[in-house]
Amino acid sequence: MPFPKIVWLNERMQRAGLLQRLAHEKLATYGFYQVPEEEKVHYVRRHFNSVADCYDLMNTILSFGIHYQWKRSAIRAMRLKPGDRVLDVCGGTGDLAILAAEHVKDTGQIVLYDINREMILAGKHQPRHGDIRKKIKYVQGDIEAISLPDNSMDAAMVGFGIRNVTHMEKGFAEMYRVLKPGGVMMCLEFSKPVSSVFRWLYDMYSFYIMPWLGQMIAGTRSAYIHLPETIRLFPLPDELSDMLKSIGFSHITYRRLTNGIAVVHTGIKEV
Repeated sequence: MPFPKIVWLNERMQRAGLLQRLAHEKLATYGFYQVPEEEKVHYVRRHFNSVADCYDLMNTILSFGIHYQWKRSAIRAMRLKPGDRVLDVCGGTGDLAILAAEHVKDTGQIVLYDINREMILAGKHQPRHGDIRKKIKYVQGDIEAISLPDNSMDAAMVGFGIRNVTHMEKGFAEMYRVLKPGGVMMCLEFSKPVSSVFRWLYDMYSFYIMPWLGQMIAGTRSAYIHLPETIRLFPLPDELSDMLKSIGFSHITYRRLTNGIAVVHTGIKEV
């Protein structure tokens, strides 16, 4: 069933009404489409299987390389220390995990957790940062049921992945559960540009140029149509802050990057 024809879902009541109806009908959004919630994970897995081999290259091309700057800013916001244990959920090919590893040093530990085996393998066997990648622990699993003990991690992070989770709140709740009291959560995700002119340019680029580049370079147009659709359904920064607060996080802050194309949220699990 096609999703209602909107560009940015940004009204709280509009979002609340949509989520209430989807829950009642046991549906989930997959881009601008609605699918049975138990099937969404299969759509997401198929999506990332189709782009795993060229995922990093496409990220660099589509963001003009800026995504590396976003990720460094996000890691700095966590204030990691040598010896910290860090969980990277929806960790994909490991960009954030590698940056975190540089902060926690050899005395720390990074666990990369992702539901998609193809994405894990695409990153694990890359020669770039090969020494660091060998020290990362890789786990295939679902963010909605993380197979780690309570209060076991000093930090938990998710970068550009939580919007693909069927039940986003469950994912954040699981991150909260595995954090030690005083542990930090970080979420780096796409969002709505602040400037209306910049937003219009971003919309044109997202819905016309990106799918064309996806077809030309990655051989899949549909995967890069799905990407901008999921971004436009994701909660805006204040909405996401409220969600994180309702889960139990405190000291929640966020910072907009590149006119708001990306946003870094952080929160603390109360002691």
